[in-house]
Amino acid sequence: MELGLKEKNVIVTGGGSNIGRSIVHAFAAEGSNITIAELSPSQGEVVAGEVSQMNTGSRVKVIACDVTDPEQVDEMVAKSVAEFGSVDVLVNNVGWTIDRLFMEKPREEWEKEVKVNLWGAINCIHGVLPSMIERQSGAIVSISSDAGRMGEYREAVYSACKAGVIALSKAIARETGRYGLRLNMVCPGLVVPGEDESISGESMWNQMRDIFTEDVLERVKRGYLFRRLANGSEIANAVVFLSSDAASFITGQTLSVSGGYTMM
Repeated sequence: MELGLKEKNVIVTGGGSNIGRSIVHAFAAEGSNITIAELSPSQGEVVAGEVSQMNTGSRVKVIACDVTDPEQVDEMVAKSVAEFGSVDVLVNNVGWTIDRLFMEKPREEWEKEVKVNLWGAINCIHGVLPSMIERQSGAIVSISSDAGRMGEYREAVYSACKAGVIALSKAIARETGRYGLRLNMVCPGLVVPGEDESISGESMWNQMRDIFTEDVLERVKRGYLFRRLANGSEIANAVVFLSSDAASFITGQTLSVSGGYTMM
């Protein structure tokens, strides 16, 4: 299947580790040019080095960016356009949560969840829309979560934010379809970075590893029909497809890549 992504220009937020890293690798395999927008640019440079070793012709630019800051997002988009000439695809990958019962979470964690998971997507979509509308072309894929489709135990505010990303994307898909823009969502199953995978100091997994012990992970696996966790490439493949010409008549859709955890 021809995906038509060679030399297309892609922004991946949080492309420095875990799912974001896999998404960057997947676009690089297609020969896309990639902007890694990272709160930790040094971790983004690690992934850029990995792409260079793939020898697919992909060009990579790492730009420091906090997606919760609209001015930084606009500057990141402008730098990406200056480097590559356009933004053909935006992948809203950045996410953050710490699993706790609602009444046990401090307010600062709620606020960070809203800023990163919802405002981050709002800022990035707003940042790329003007140039996409002007060119009457563009695809936006946002990483949501089955938590946003069903509500998840110990993830109340995170669930609300991810539901918001789904509704936000559907509404903007309705507003911008006349310009040829497409917005879709991917809801991943749990992807745990390997112990040997580098993650930035900003990654939620620096705290979540203490929560997702081996015993907990074994229980989580039983919630999936395949009795295993997802790997990053399985999520990335769905993102790349929805970004591609092969999905040219798909918009406003939410795809769970979660091993049958939900069937909605």
